[in-house]
Amino acid sequence: MNQAETSRRLRWWQMLGGLLLAAGLAACGTPLPSQGVAAAPETAPAPAPARMAAPRAARAESTLGTQWGEGRESNIRTVDATRLSPDRPQAVSQLRYSDETSIRRALGSRVDRQLNVLLADGEVEWSVQDGQGRPLPIFSTRGGQDFQVAGRSGERYELVYTNRSNRYYEVVATVDGLDVLSGQPGSVRNDGYLLRPGETLRIDGFRKSRSEVAAFRFAAKGRAYANNTPAGDARNVGVIGSALFEVRVNERDGGARRPPEGAAGSPQAFPGDPARPYAPPPQYRR
Repeated sequence: MNQAETSRRLRWWQMLGGLLLAAGLAACGTPLPSQGVAAAPETAPAPAPARMAAPRAARAESTLGTQWGEGRESNIRTVDATRLSPDRPQAVSQLRYSDETSIRRALGSRVDRQLNVLLADGEVEWSVQDGQGRPLPIFSTRGGQDFQVAGRSGERYELVYTNRSNRYYEVVATVDGLDVLSGQPGSVRNDGYLLRPGETLRIDGFRKSRSEVAAFRFAAKGRAYANNTPAGDARNVGVIGSALFEVRVNERDGGARRPPEGAAGSPQAFPGDPARPYAPPPQYRR
């Protein structure tokens, strides 16, 4: 073997040795899994099912409240009735209200418009009507149950219930979180109005006495009755509520289920207790 051939073979072995040495160093530099830590699986796990948040119902922030309006004649009398299920109303529903522009802006293009809401599986129809007896439009997103009534500042309105059944119902109603009979915070335990079979009940104001109410009128939120009476809460302005109880009536006729008032000027054993069961007038702060 000549010297030139020996030199070429020597360089070839030197190159091969260098490549093997580099590969060995690279292998030594690769970190191994620490003891007690599971190595990554060869195949990636199936992705977990995505959790979809339920869409929130579009809702217009109320721009209106309900003011203590002018006095209107409205006569009632007491009737003796018993709730068939005192702790379980047959229906509880609410209507939010604002101006129509704000409602349409909040609901967008997918909007339904109707003129009443069905309670107790349709046995009672509930609407909000203006001073001329025309139903105010009720809006909701298509398929939704978050109903919103369109009102206008200064407009008088009434809560109207039509009984399509042969049952007697008691209607407990609230406006801006206040009971329409007592002016106190709303509760399903409060007394209500009697709705006879096949008849229509109109509630047109906060009750001042057995013969008069203060009309419901849409107004700026600052003028709302709930913002100007100690029992009110500004957070509830802009919502109307209804609860229905089926009742057994122990008289042939009746109006609102309220205890009779004492005669004016009669002696009272507990004069510090509220003498009147009806809504007190507002106390405007400015």
